[in-house]
Amino acid sequence: MTRTHDDNVREDLRNLVHPYTPLHAFGPTGPMVIRRGDGVYVEDDQGRRYLEAMSGLWCAALGFSEQRLVDAATKQMRDLPYYHLFAGRSNEPSIELSERLLRLTAHLGMDKVLYANSGSEANDTAVKLIWYYFNALGMPEKKKLIARERGYHGVTVMTASLTGLPYNHADFDLPIGRVLRTGCPSLYHYGQPGETEEAMVDRLIAELEALIAREGADTIAAFFAEPVQGAGGVIVPPASYFAKLQPVLKKHGILLVADEVITGFGRTGNMFGCDTYAIRPDIMTVAKALSSSYVPISGTLMTKAVYDALVEGSKRNGVFSHGFTYSGHPLAAAIANETLKIYEERDIVGHVKRVAPGFQQRLKALESHPLVSSTRGVGLVGAIEIVRNKATRAPFAADSGVLAFLGNAVLANGLVSRPLRDAMALCPPLIITEPQVDELFEKLGRSLDQALDFARTKGALG
Repeated sequence: MTRTHDDNVREDLRNLVHPYTPLHAFGPTGPMVIRRGDGVYVEDDQGRRYLEAMSGLWCAALGFSEQRLVDAATKQMRDLPYYHLFAGRSNEPSIELSERLLRLTAHLGMDKVLYANSGSEANDTAVKLIWYYFNALGMPEKKKLIARERGYHGVTVMTASLTGLPYNHADFDLPIGRVLRTGCPSLYHYGQPGETEEAMVDRLIAELEALIAREGADTIAAFFAEPVQGAGGVIVPPASYFAKLQPVLKKHGILLVADEVITGFGRTGNMFGCDTYAIRPDIMTVAKALSSSYVPISGTLMTKAVYDALVEGSKRNGVFSHGFTYSGHPLAAAIANETLKIYEERDIVGHVKRVAPGFQQRLKALESHPLVSSTRGVGLVGAIEIVRNKATRAPFAADSGVLAFLGNAVLANGLVSRPLRDAMALCPPLIITEPQVDELFEKLGRSLDQALDFARTKGALG
């Protein structure tokens, strides 16, 4: 028997803890329960249909009803529903997936892949590999990790410490040690008066050099960076940022970890964000779009130099003692294989290149709206900054109710987006069409107009 909406709300509130939710204020409203998906749309348990402009959580690249992934899962469940990779065991889907991934990343220098279940675990694994690597090289003091303000790398104890967002630390007793923080390359948020974007990049690189000198390069192991900072507000780096960053890291023997959890597999208009920004990492993490998020899977890819150090450590310790029960799960690997086949056969990257200019044009046009001070984006990801005063960039007070009203208006107009502080993020499935892009921005524009009327009525502008 199908549950009613009231049944769902009652049992949800009774039993579930919701991530990233104001638990103290959640009870009166209850959950929005999604029941089914259809391409770029989802439908709730009351029959309301939404254009899902966030791909769930930056992740359902092929939308919510790709039959080929369902069929791949069904076949694999019949053939081999589970096996592991411990103690030299393997399975064919994992072997095939590894071949595919390394073909896609060979030009970036990737040589081996180690599987996990989420971006958090992939980045957590990267940290362990980095420490293992420097121990194998006889450099046990080289262990500190640099991560950026507004960076997001996960929610484990270690990766939440790397994450540069205060609410991921508050009352969790985080960050833990060994993490160093450096600046975010956002002129909008951190530019100094009169500073150009290029001057900001030079200042950030100088600050990084000073941090390395202060801490000692012989104590710093790696630098973690998303090509585009997602949860931190869709921060698109200046063109020269990674070009100037990488020589500094190389000079000091600091490994570069490219967190491609959001940007991987076409999001920026290339297969990887590393391609878009000419990044050559030592370690690269992928998840989300790897399986279009139909099942959890992630990977930590590494260069031959990193893998050789793992072999050396294994020789010394008798075994490489890391992995997860579900590393290379055959079901997840089979779905990921089919996902990568679809990307190639349908030229998803080419589709993004065709659709993204219209998406970015519509995004940029929102800067004329009285509530929008700035927009930014690349490929099929973007964000808008919501303000009460465009001249001063002053945000709305938390108790004004305007941002909450806007969030509700977006849903009422049949659109799903994601608030990020005073910004609103957009990250639609990669299969979105040009008419659907128009639909997205028409619904968003209507919502902004309604929020503007509300703000005027409340006297919240200015």
